[in-house]
Amino acid sequence: MGTFAAIAVFVYGLIPLAFGLPPIWRQPEQVHLSYPGLPGSMLVTWTTLNETDSVVEYGVWGGKLFELSAKGQATLFEDGGFEKRKMFIHRVMLTDLKPGISYVYHCGSDAGWSDMFYLTALKEGADWTPRFALFGDMGNENPQSLARLQKDTQIGMYDAILHIGDFAYDMHEDNARIGDQFMRQVESIAAYVPYMTCPGNHENPYNFSNYRHRFSMPGNTESLWYSWNIGPVHIISFSTEVYFYLNYGLDLLFKQYEWLQKDLEEANRPESRAQRPWIITMGHRPMYCSNADKDDCTQFNSCIRTGLNNTDPPAPGLEDLFYRYGVDLEVWAHEHSYERLWPVYNYTVFNGSKNEPYVNPKAPVHIITGSAGCRERTDPFVPDFRAWSAFRSTDYGYARMQVFNSSHLYLEQVSDDKNGKVIDSIWLVKDKHGPEAWL
Repeated sequence: MGTFAAIAVFVYGLIPLAFGLPPIWRQPEQVHLSYPGLPGSMLVTWTTLNETDSVVEYGVWGGKLFELSAKGQATLFEDGGFEKRKMFIHRVMLTDLKPGISYVYHCGSDAGWSDMFYLTALKEGADWTPRFALFGDMGNENPQSLARLQKDTQIGMYDAILHIGDFAYDMHEDNARIGDQFMRQVESIAAYVPYMTCPGNHENPYNFSNYRHRFSMPGNTESLWYSWNIGPVHIISFSTEVYFYLNYGLDLLFKQYEWLQKDLEEANRPESRAQRPWIITMGHRPMYCSNADKDDCTQFNSCIRTGLNNTDPPAPGLEDLFYRYGVDLEVWAHEHSYERLWPVYNYTVFNGSKNEPYVNPKAPVHIITGSAGCRERTDPFVPDFRAWSAFRSTDYGYARMQVFNSSHLYLEQVSDDKNGKVIDSIWLVKDKHGPEAWL
């Protein structure tokens, strides 16, 4: 290196990189929202690579910018890779938000602020019509549906997004830099509406540490399982991965099952079910699928569905539990495809009627939507339809859901391959909810 080049390196501040010193990086990034389950609230989460204060400045849309301020705290996260990369995860709770009112906000500190975003506080009570985008299995390489989701979100089509496991492909790779890249990409949707998640199999390295630290879901289970209410819906998110990664502790499987049972009991109390009649579950690996990849859901005795007999004590499955407590809709991902099932229990179809299968069905409805786009591409199906399979597609895409009232729920699948065309849709109509609906 010549004298001039050496001076340039020093003058322009590149000398720390030459000596391998970590950069100073206080600028907020990877901004995303979640709903903490408390009316009038929203949780803002973001990342910096150096420690800073945690502040959100905000104000009512059309009013004075940033006239309100809230402070939170940052926690240090150390990735499990060989570099042991460190980052700071910031969390700030916004409270006393007015239902249905939009706010402009940014986050950070005097050391650096994020871009400006907006959010709309969720409406309170059960008498309104929440709208969702739902999908799983989206990576930072080939995230084919992201541009369309970004446009949908920023024009106000959704009140919440449900990402049903498998992020980034994979968050831990390159010492968690792939996780950083992905969270920067989904900021374009997750900074505008609550981005509600559940863990998938691709999150498993280092005991799901990137997932557990980066996301901020309700409850105190590090986002592994939780429930929340929105409009006339009670949504339960859980981990299917406790059935597969027993090396992280069999106790997690039983703790989750016990929690699920208690949560479903509470949701089925007459006063609870009267206010929020719809119970929807979201978990990554499905109980049923007709893909040709020999995955768990292709087995007749899927462990998600029937449990595990090789543990002490045997681990219970989830199909009987969800049926017993009258779960209306079960949404899944993992298979890189879309599949809609007829109402099904124990491999038996229980349509409401021949002409109107989803009007007062006698079993839960399952939807698999795992083709948002990732480097693993899409998954093929077996040639012949299973008796319980109603519609399937290998197009890249995602689902939309709107819960209109206590009796009517609408679902549709959008094909990104077909320029946003709706390739499948159903109305799920129920005069009764709960286990008595199966009678």
